[in-house]
Amino acid sequence: MQRRVIQRVLGILLAGFSVTMLPPILVGTLYEDDAMTPFLLAFAITLITGLILWYPVRKSRDDLRLRDGFLIVVLFWTVLGAFGALPLLFCQSLTIGITDAVFESISGLTTTGATVITNLDELPKSILFYRQGLQWLGGMGIIVLAVAILPMLGVGGMQLYRAETPGPVKDSKLTPRIKETAKALWYIYLSLTVACALGYWLAGMNVFDAISHSFSTVAIGGFSTHNESIGYFRSAPIETVSIIFMLLSGVNFGLHFITWKSQGLRHYLRDTEFKTYFIVIISISIIAAIFLRISEVYLSWDDAFAKAIFHAVSIATTTGFTTSHYYFWPSFLPLLLLLASFIGGCTGSTGGGMKVIRVYLLVKQGSREMLRLIHPNAKIAVKIGSKAVDGRVIEAVWGFFSAYMGVFIIMLLLLVASGLDQVTAFSAVTATLNNLGPGLGEVGANYTSINDFSKWVLCLGMLLGRLEIFTLLVVLTPAFWRR
Repeated sequence: MQRRVIQRVLGILLAGFSVTMLPPILVGTLYEDDAMTPFLLAFAITLITGLILWYPVRKSRDDLRLRDGFLIVVLFWTVLGAFGALPLLFCQSLTIGITDAVFESISGLTTTGATVITNLDELPKSILFYRQGLQWLGGMGIIVLAVAILPMLGVGGMQLYRAETPGPVKDSKLTPRIKETAKALWYIYLSLTVACALGYWLAGMNVFDAISHSFSTVAIGGFSTHNESIGYFRSAPIETVSIIFMLLSGVNFGLHFITWKSQGLRHYLRDTEFKTYFIVIISISIIAAIFLRISEVYLSWDDAFAKAIFHAVSIATTTGFTTSHYYFWPSFLPLLLLLASFIGGCTGSTGGGMKVIRVYLLVKQGSREMLRLIHPNAKIAVKIGSKAVDGRVIEAVWGFFSAYMGVFIIMLLLLVASGLDQVTAFSAVTATLNNLGPGLGEVGANYTSINDFSKWVLCLGMLLGRLEIFTLLVVLTPAFWRR
């Protein structure tokens, strides 16, 4: 373990993160709110801490090892969550404690969108902008951004990229150099954000809301500047823009890059994960729309389909925007939408959940095992498209699934033991581990009413979900610390 190199990288990243507390000060100046002092104070504390970590080891330039990369990623997300809570903790308009401030900060950075704040419409613009900015930075992963910068500082980034990048196969790169890969991802991410903001503005949002919601839409985060989320605007064009960019952001960004390079859409149509992703969302939308109309929740097919499609896309991609109280919908619909978040977005997207390709492979593997019962001697390959999948990838997917379910069960038991009812506990674990946000029961609208112990457990769940279970669990194993 290269302690000095880890300390140097962490110091640089923390000092860099302090800069994110400056734009809210500009927003506060423009809108003449009174929340600028918390950001100045938080900026100073974060910057000074980063410099204190960096200065004594500034000349340590050894190459990072894989284990160092895992530790830096885990340390950075946990430390970042703590320092990101400072402006929220210092803001007098919020009057929240340490637990709620850290919960809100981690929820933003992990793009979960679970909130403990209930008076969004009354908050200063600087605080609202800061929450949205946290999600935008966390969307693609601050570590991936750092990968593009760290080589210029004398630190290789491949180990960080492999530790943070989601998906069953972590060694694929869009370009020959990892720095160029990170830049390519961020160019796509930035382009989608700008296009989304323009779309919202043209659809009727003011400039502040358009920019703010573009941050959380492309990040698939779900934070809003209003208590009623997207439903505040009561606008079909705005909902349409939201649906389009939630869908795009739930697609593998590598697929976006390849499509842009080839200047053709054929790669989308040939991609198995992309096709599965759309089939799942379309199927859920149709089921929800039919049941909403039959149950007379909405009296026209247009309204039923509009609400069903919006919430199917929002929940299935783990964004978490709402236009109505979907958790009050009748029968199985709330549970159906919540279960869709287990699938989540595509690998390499900003979405949460287990990822479409993993669920696809689990289904294919289950089908193969049934065929083996009928034909015991047959050699049947699991394929994605026309290509057979390596057995090690299948093993990795099953390993992830078993670890995911083990973590889910432990967290569920802890929440029930803390006093939460079973519906609230189940949905809260689902919503945080899948980085979704809104749940059912007490956590349908927000997480304000649950106890502090449960909030800390859910903070861990959000981090586990954002780092896809193994990155965090591996650091907790004794084997990781052995020389």
